[in-house]
Amino acid sequence: MCIGEFESLKAIYMVSPGFVPEPYAWGRFEWDGPDTYFLLTEFRGIGKQPAESDELAPRLADMHVRSQSPTGKFGFHIQTYHGTIAQAVNQWNDSWCAMFSRHLGHIMELVKHYLKWSEFEVVCELTLRKVVPRLLLPLQAEGRVLKPSLIHGDCWDGNTAMDAKTGHAFIFDACSFYGHNEYDVGNWRAPRHRLSKEAYIHLYKQHFPVSEPAEDWDARNRLYSLCFNMGNIINIHGSQQHQVVYHDMAILCEMFCRKDLEAAMQKLSLRGYYTQGSMNPVQEHRKD
Repeated sequence: MCIGEFESLKAIYMVSPGFVPEPYAWGRFEWDGPDTYFLLTEFRGIGKQPAESDELAPRLADMHVRSQSPTGKFGFHIQTYHGTIAQAVNQWNDSWCAMFSRHLGHIMELVKHYLKWSEFEVVCELTLRKVVPRLLLPLQAEGRVLKPSLIHGDCWDGNTAMDAKTGHAFIFDACSFYGHNEYDVGNWRAPRHRLSKEAYIHLYKQHFPVSEPAEDWDARNRLYSLCFNMGNIINIHGSQQHQVVYHDMAILCEMFCRKDLEAAMQKLSLRGYYTQGSMNPVQEHRKD
């Protein structure tokens, strides 16, 4: 985990010095106890949290705009960790759709250990097979070029702050890779975060315009938020995001593959697993 964060901070620092604490070193303690590692960085005094919108949004957008993938592709040269989740981002790929599918599919497999019901598996499968290509392939179709931007990877309230000394926004606790810049603001969708306030997204879009097709922006934002909400379920004991994750995937499936969703839910209904009616999550889930 330490080397992943060290390499993430180093990559960000090379693009935006001052936007992260300067990373100095990482390593393993030499002692007879269990494996223990350290990460040594510049000390930064934390002032207000989260960072203010007029400071954070422009600086994050600037990092996204100015960063350049060393290979020109999506991915990262090393595995990084979102909490306890070893992210499947340590490969290079020309296709953002393919890279994100691998990343999201890996998280889905992990979260299924926590959410064991048939309806959830249905929307996971359809989201990965139908929704992801529908929303992400157009980003690199019809002559469109999607720039791989350096991503923080977990830009929520607790990983941003105003520097107590300089008064400028900075970020930390990164789990980076090169991806679609909009991925980072997928974490700002969650109402549990103060970064979900409209001002943050509004200012970010002013400094980094929405990718085309622009009409898909909100659906892409919902799709990207799945990685963070599933991460919350995996990393946080007692997480309340179970219904949010299911509901968001059900909405995306209704939007882009409704007939497939209805057919799959009909099969579950015949088995007694699904409550007919709307596609909203049912209140009680029968465990497999």
